[in-house]
Amino acid sequence: MSVIESTDPALAEASVGAAPRPARRPRRRPMRPAGVAKRVLHYVVLAAVLVLLMGPFVYTLGTSLKGDADSVFSYPPYFIPRDPTLENFAKVAEIIPVWTFIGNSLIVATVSTITNILFGSMAGWALARLRFRGNASAYLLFLATLVIPFEVIFISVFLTSKQLGLVDTLAGVILPSAVTGFSILLFRTAFGSLAKAVDEAAVIDGASEFQRYWRVSMPQVKGTMAVVGIFSFMFAWDDFLWPQIVLTSQQNYTLTVGLEFLAGAFADDQKVVAAGTMIAVIPLIVAFFIAQKWFFRGAGEGAVKG
Repeated sequence: MSVIESTDPALAEASVGAAPRPARRPRRRPMRPAGVAKRVLHYVVLAAVLVLLMGPFVYTLGTSLKGDADSVFSYPPYFIPRDPTLENFAKVAEIIPVWTFIGNSLIVATVSTITNILFGSMAGWALARLRFRGNASAYLLFLATLVIPFEVIFISVFLTSKQLGLVDTLAGVILPSAVTGFSILLFRTAFGSLAKAVDEAAVIDGASEFQRYWRVSMPQVKGTMAVVGIFSFMFAWDDFLWPQIVLTSQQNYTLTVGLEFLAGAFADDQKVVAAGTMIAVIPLIVAFFIAQKWFFRGAGEGAVKG
């Protein structure tokens, strides 16, 4: 029995079951001059914004690492130290009790973060999920607190703290920022965007208000929790005005207040002052990079209704 071979390539491919050739991708059209100019302008603007935002930080970091052979006031200025050293950070610890100040700031920032997440989420859930008389008025009241500067009310806050015996204590520093209107409004927006069907199903199953808040709603707003936590930690860590007013003993000073002694006693040594500034900034950068995944996810929560 003889086999007849086909000379047609198409028939040969069909006979052996060969896969068809992949379709060619369409070629990109060359960008027009107007499009090129627009993209170049975008990159120029982004580069300018990057320089404005990162320039002071990079310069301060470079100044904190400069040694005795480096000049801070040289012209033109240079960012990379020629004689890098970590002695400036060691001098900060020798001049002021920096570890005590860091511990106080860490306590204040951590407790403020926890209270803002806990109490802010409770108030935000009540405003978003519960229907009661005065709901709209309470929402407008919290909204109004965002436009009142703290400098307007800090005298009355100080008098209240004095009457409660909280002056010169870390509790007195924490209490005014234990929960803010900003945290409440963020949680209200996040809870208001959740699907009501899940909440109604929990009601049918006999869940109480707290169970609906804690077990149903809270697991769905982890991104908002990260946003509130980062902002609360940052505001509490960087706060200078209120700790300076309410604290009088050096052992209770937070880091921002304690660094004022560094700048006052060694104002001529800008390298040591820059090192102290970096000690205050680095924890914020570390905290942001740890929680950035949840931060950017939380920034979009509430934008799309469930």
